[in-house]
Amino acid sequence: MKTLLIIGHTYPEPTTTAAGIRMMQLISLFNEQDFDITFACTALPSEKSVELSDMGINLQSIQLNHSSFDEFIGLLKPIIVLFDRYITEEQFGWRVAEQCPEAMRILDTEDLHFLRKAREEAINKNPPVKDVNLFSENAKRELASIYRCDVSLIISEAELEILQQDFKIEKSLLYYLPLLEETPSKDEIDNMPSFEERKDFITIGNFLHAPNVDSVKYLKKEIWPLIKKQLPDTQLHIYGAYANDKILALNDIKSGFLIKGWAEDVDAVMSKSKICLAPLRFGAGLKGKLLNAMKNGTPSITTSIGCEGINANLPFSGNIADTAQDFAKAAVALYSSKTNWLQAQQNGFNIIEKRFRRELFSEEFKNHMHLLQKNLIRHRKDNFIGQILQHHTLKSTKYMSKWIQEKNS
Repeated sequence: MKTLLIIGHTYPEPTTTAAGIRMMQLISLFNEQDFDITFACTALPSEKSVELSDMGINLQSIQLNHSSFDEFIGLLKPIIVLFDRYITEEQFGWRVAEQCPEAMRILDTEDLHFLRKAREEAINKNPPVKDVNLFSENAKRELASIYRCDVSLIISEAELEILQQDFKIEKSLLYYLPLLEETPSKDEIDNMPSFEERKDFITIGNFLHAPNVDSVKYLKKEIWPLIKKQLPDTQLHIYGAYANDKILALNDIKSGFLIKGWAEDVDAVMSKSKICLAPLRFGAGLKGKLLNAMKNGTPSITTSIGCEGINANLPFSGNIADTAQDFAKAAVALYSSKTNWLQAQQNGFNIIEKRFRRELFSEEFKNHMHLLQKNLIRHRKDNFIGQILQHHTLKSTKYMSKWIQEKNS
């Protein structure tokens, strides 16, 4: 049987993060190809982690800087290894290359971490986000991982453009695979709560993710007071796992700013809300909350960063605003206009149908991975920079890891 090894950064939590949803979608795509899948991770599962073993996935606990991984992968002999984010490739890529040199190596970037970090730094230091310095230490590390792998899965067309235009990465090393969605059926749309049946605003996001924390603070300090002044009877319901004490302290019943915690059923709370607010000032990748809002017929107000990679040339499912005043104005206007709200809702359905429907990508992805694996030797010869980086990684990361291993023993 074909064997796939996934080296996870964490165990997937599809009810708390878009990254968890992404990982489950990848597992599904490989399951459909009859792969025997092993998920290995240095972290422990949480109470919100999906039960992979119930899906027939083999689980393996692994250690950093330890020879036990070499023994494990040598016995497993996977034909494909999927790294969950570049950090796992840095940690285990050289061991995979050494023990299973013929295994195809896939990097799932989730989002470009260096892009998110650069934008966060811009917010903290106040230069325009569009003028951020992308040529950072983090970029060097992440791009090195991209070169060392046979192919990297890129979740956003905007990120694909940055990699190809700003960093001149060869197209053959990159593969665009966004979050995959199912377009709601006519019956599902007809049974969704109507404009009149919905009320209030919603925002949602895992609070271990810095852009979500900043977004909620931005809402509290600058945006929500402007909305509340014009719509005094409305509330903002804030959902997200792993809220710390500082986030919980933002809860304010009097102003209708309500920290609700983790939503076990995101669709249930999203479909009851009239508008989703996502004032993301930095970040990267695709924003799962916006796609979830579209799927549930909930228009959104977001920023240029928030909508990046989502609607392309299609009308957005709501409004895009980059200042607190414009954001609040757009939120109030859309909340108050049934005609504009219904059009925004329909725009969301169109975006999912034309840009993120699973059928648009699933078979092409499977075929591409099969052809790449079949022509792996030629593909690697064409990526000589990757060979150079792999060579030096084996000489540097390998011996640093062995030094740590010896020290720990």
